[in-house]
Amino acid sequence: MIRLASPEKIRSWSFGEVRKPETINYRTFKPERDGLFCAKIFGPVKDWECLCGKYKRMKYKGTVCEKCGVEVTLSKVRRERMGHIELASPVAHIWFFKGLPSKIGNFLDMTLTELEAVIYFEKYIIIDPRNTKLKYKQVLNEDDLQEAIKTWGEDAFDYGIGAEAVQTILKGADMDQLALDL
Repeated sequence: MIRLASPEKIRSWSFGEVRKPETINYRTFKPERDGLFCAKIFGPVKDWECLCGKYKRMKYKGTVCEKCGVEVTLSKVRRERMGHIELASPVAHIWFFKGLPSKIGNFLDMTLTELEAVIYFEKYIIIDPRNTKLKYKQVLNEDDLQEAIKTWGEDAFDYGIGAEAVQTILKGADMDQLALDL
């Protein structure tokens, strides 16, 4: 059975966080530190040799270089080791919103088109209408949102866009009641 791994599980598998989008340094042809091919995270490029070359040969097996931070081991560990990336904002997994039927769409009682427009930053969703005539989970385009702000004011209601807005609505929903309703 294929399942999604929790963030904690992913971090437990990880050997380090990838913080930069760079891969290989164009002058030295060595992996960039904290990049997508980082030797400190994924392992040495050459068998039994750290990145800076301080430790070479099998006699230093398992030693972590103080200078470059790379463990002296076989380079084939690069195929097994994983890193992770901490995202600045939440993302919606495609299995849950694009699959038919859309699981997030069913929970929120929204069509796939509406949900996609919110997740892909095309339209806004009302999170809390307060004392306005807007409806909870109403989807608005840019023009409708500006009109609503002009009518009721910026702080008269809460709205959001993207996976962060969907996450806010899901956190505020009573999941047990939603499951019973479905």
